[in-house]
Amino acid sequence: MKSLIKPLTTVFAATLATTAAASQGEEILKVKKSTFVNLVDLLVQRGVIDKQEGDGLVSAATEEAAAEEKRREASISKSPYDHGAQPAQAAEAPSPQTGKGGRTQHVSYVPEFIKKEIRDQVRAELKTEVVKDVKAEAKAEKWGIPAALPSWVGNIYPYFDMRIRLADEFFGSGNFGGFNNPLAYDWLQINEHGGISAAYTKNQAFLNNQKDRLRLRERFRLGFDAQITDSIKAGFRFATSNLYNPVSNDQTLGNTGRTYQFAIDRSFLEYDFIDGKGRDWFTLWGGRFANPFVSTDVVFDPDLSFEGVAGTFRLGFNREDPKVHSYHAPDSTARFGLNQGPQTPDSVFATLGVFPIQEVNLSTSDKWMFGGQIGADWLVFDESRLKLATSYYSYKNVRARQNELNSFEYDWTAPEFMQKGNSIVAIVPAQNTDPTARCYFGNEPGGCLFGLASGFKLFNATALFDYAGFAPTHVLLTADYAKNLGYDQDYIDRQFVSGVLNYESNKPRTHAYQVRLDVGRAQIKHFKDWNVSFAYRYVEADAVLDAFTDSIFHQGGTNAKGWVFGAQYGLATNTWLNLRWLSTDVIDGPTYSIDTVNLDLNARF
Repeated sequence: MKSLIKPLTTVFAATLATTAAASQGEEILKVKKSTFVNLVDLLVQRGVIDKQEGDGLVSAATEEAAAEEKRREASISKSPYDHGAQPAQAAEAPSPQTGKGGRTQHVSYVPEFIKKEIRDQVRAELKTEVVKDVKAEAKAEKWGIPAALPSWVGNIYPYFDMRIRLADEFFGSGNFGGFNNPLAYDWLQINEHGGISAAYTKNQAFLNNQKDRLRLRERFRLGFDAQITDSIKAGFRFATSNLYNPVSNDQTLGNTGRTYQFAIDRSFLEYDFIDGKGRDWFTLWGGRFANPFVSTDVVFDPDLSFEGVAGTFRLGFNREDPKVHSYHAPDSTARFGLNQGPQTPDSVFATLGVFPIQEVNLSTSDKWMFGGQIGADWLVFDESRLKLATSYYSYKNVRARQNELNSFEYDWTAPEFMQKGNSIVAIVPAQNTDPTARCYFGNEPGGCLFGLASGFKLFNATALFDYAGFAPTHVLLTADYAKNLGYDQDYIDRQFVSGVLNYESNKPRTHAYQVRLDVGRAQIKHFKDWNVSFAYRYVEADAVLDAFTDSIFHQGGTNAKGWVFGAQYGLATNTWLNLRWLSTDVIDGPTYSIDTVNLDLNARF
């Protein structure tokens, strides 16, 4: 509306000047001025302009009218022939028209083009202002929502995402399968069926590592966050799920028309402590919630949820810096396979968590994970960030223990879920003949119930540098290193006569690392948004727990190295394609090569 001030003041000044020239009295001048002031007051009342702008409009018009009158008088009195002399007779002014009663009528002329400009501007700007006000009022008053609904309905925020995946797996021609390659044993199925022979009769003893596979998969997730108070939030999420696989929500298409499994994937309470100055100091979670740690998919798969309690504590610095206040952090999981954790620039943070993994019946030897992390997050310059985190994850009671002959005391040490790669030992010895034990066939090679040879106490260091000098294009460099401090070769040699079953030699294989480069948008939200990534990963057999690491790289698990290329492209708002190509080989053992191509169509709101 400010653009109307100039034409309105110009017209008003011209009107006052013309009126003053045509009349000796001030009656008409007062009427004109009063009309203009009323018009301004009306605009203020309607909210088109504020009071300060209205006062300025009247003041500017009055000053311009006075200046115009002075210029008119000067032009009349000034001689065109003698610049310093006054003429004897003033220039002849236009004759006024005479009305009824002898009164003089004065007509102020406003050019048509100015009238049209004012009409068009008033119409356009009034429309914009009115629409804006109506939208704001409708949002504030929740038009269209029945008043009968309880107030808590407005505090529930739904979210949704869906992915359709084309997965193509290519296996190396030199891969060995069956009994020729113990790396191809499906130890989880072998445990379920009671030994290698029992699983073999069900065609479940071996992983596929020779026949190329093309699959269609789908993932659907629907969640709700409920803001109970300013500090307390509850959340839950439904998802398609394989109930026995914690690192994948994918549902493979092709089930002869049977319906999908649908499970509660998240269910938690969250508490945020924010002081009177709006500073966020710490967050606590309890239940089943998202990964609270800065990490990559070397250690934790992106689909993995954490069960237990955790808290993140933040100590900020430079809190009054406008650069920190204006920084808008992307979603912590916007880049596939990376979890950037707390998004609080210019801060140091600490995260602690206690997570039950498996409850053991009639025993105090439950399986747990204890995690701790300290880190720092700096806005190095402009919007470029450096983030460092050091973590320690200790797993309790996950290492196998061997039963005495004809006993099944330590059957519980067999993992409920594993992928592949970790060193395997026999829990039930091969000579077991007790029919109540889990050996259903005698003389199994090494035994018939298997568990993890190594304990797991992981040291993990992660560094991320996000360079924003080409904004909106970002360059993100990530380095991740993990070392398992829980591997004990002496314990393995003492406890397990048969030793490690899936490797030819017994030696520590406890290192993992990844370097990764991402270029493009920090988050794919709109049409034509893009980013690409390139990574090299090296994960030895017992570097991390194979149950929780990436489920796509080398078809899940550890003892693998290789390259990963990724590209994402926005097709529309909140709709994008994600292409990943992974080329991997085994580190130790017989040849085992896999190339994987995943093409994902994603949508969210």
